Amino acid sequence: MATGRYPSLDAAVRDAMARWDERERARVELLATLDASQADLDAGRYTDYTDAALPRLAEELKHEARDLRRRQQP
Repeated sequence: MATGRYPSLDAAVRDAMARWDERERARVELLATLDASQADLDAGRYTDYTDAALPRLAEELKHEARDLRRRQQP
């Protein structure tokens, strides 16, 4: 408040709470994503890429990126 960033103590507390709420939501989303990922691993829903398969994977990713770029162009 001394720097003038917040007009009142209430405004500073509201901002702090909003920032905490954003971080908490992000943390909960991350934990849910990790849980889902672990469930996929446990159920065998993943692809194991070997050195021999990496060139094919790189080509697939390039193709997906090009398609995405084309769709995003006006």
